[in-house]
Amino acid sequence: MSPEEADALLALDAEHVWHPYGPMPGTVPPLLVTEAEGVRLRLADGRELVDGMSSWWSAIHGYRHPVLDEALTAQAGRMSHVMFGGLTHEPAIRLATTLVELVPDGLRHVFLCDSGSVSVEVAVKMCLQYWRSRGRAGKRRLLTWRGGYHGDTFHPMSACDPDGGMHALWRGVLPEQVFVPAPPPGFDRAPEKSYVDMLEREVARHAGELAAVIVEPVVQGAGGMRFHSPGYLRVLREITAAHDVLLVFDEIATGFGRTGAMFAAGHAGVTPDVLCVGKALTGGYLTMAAALCTPEVARGISAGEVPVLAHGPTFMGNPLASAVAGASLGLLRTGDWQADVARIERLLREGLAPAADLPGVVDVRVLGAVGVVQLDHPADVAAATRAVTGRGVWLRPFRDLVYAMPPYVTEDEDVSLIAGAMVEAARTA
Repeated sequence: MSPEEADALLALDAEHVWHPYGPMPGTVPPLLVTEAEGVRLRLADGRELVDGMSSWWSAIHGYRHPVLDEALTAQAGRMSHVMFGGLTHEPAIRLATTLVELVPDGLRHVFLCDSGSVSVEVAVKMCLQYWRSRGRAGKRRLLTWRGGYHGDTFHPMSACDPDGGMHALWRGVLPEQVFVPAPPPGFDRAPEKSYVDMLEREVARHAGELAAVIVEPVVQGAGGMRFHSPGYLRVLREITAAHDVLLVFDEIATGFGRTGAMFAAGHAGVTPDVLCVGKALTGGYLTMAAALCTPEVARGISAGEVPVLAHGPTFMGNPLASAVAGASLGLLRTGDWQADVARIERLLREGLAPAADLPGVVDVRVLGAVGVVQLDHPADVAAATRAVTGRGVWLRPFRDLVYAMPPYVTEDEDVSLIAGAMVEAARTA
């Protein structure tokens, strides 16, 4: 692409395209990507950047993977889309079956949807409709811990941190949920009794109005990239079961190996009543997510006055997305992703160690293929972006965080390159 063509496209972008979490018109020109292959993004100006973000944590196999490309093109040659109401097809059936085989035991039913936010909407709707069907319509609130992030549509926003970020803008409009303090940090730390007692007390106090407890297991993602003990998941499972409250795990960011287990719930050995997955489901190729539930939840809804789940996206179970998702899960099942994630974890720990001694850095933490440098002040995003792109890496710092979630196929030299760029970004941010 010539410089003139690139400039013309960027001018059109500035005129018409509203980018996520940005003003209109935009204030910082985006980088123009022309191709992506492996773990590299090729820019219109000729530069190549190693993608340390997996395109918002989704492209776990990298770009233009031959298996995923083949699944997509082969399915396009047969059928690109067909409505899912009254019809079904092999890619969706096989995908749902594979998901049931991979998720924690007991989750048997799969509702395919369009995005992570929508999967949380569906999960919440499942819980609300379950209690309505059982004649307990007053159980309609959610309990969650602060520091969470569950999506940008309205019910998911209501369960995000009520004070942090843009969601505070909608106070008074969103449903008011029950919030408890964020779990104490530290993946390897045993649960603190005082915190466990508080969870028990709050769930018990609100049990009559709670439809569900919803949390991100082990890693709180966009709300702050915090890690907590899997023991708190076991505690939540026991408390919710004891007080007749459903338990929802949002694994949109953590699912499919990111934390070192296929699902973060696996670190705790527990099964929620409803599980949300998305992002890496299709390997970053197409938008798709799912909400899975236990037979108990499904039976409860089906026994109600309205015996159907009141949700039906137009592109539900899209054959193209189903086919490439099935191929992506096949790569996980046949490959050695555990070794890759463990390797990335080790290299991130080594590469990020120097950041701990930098002024303004309050914490450096790594879990699986997640690396985080936390600052004591909001990052200068423009300066940080210049620093990392100058080192041939793409990262997207936010708030007080410089972090990376590389594709699992990222080779050692590139993981080290990403870690070095993070340290440089922390130094300049």
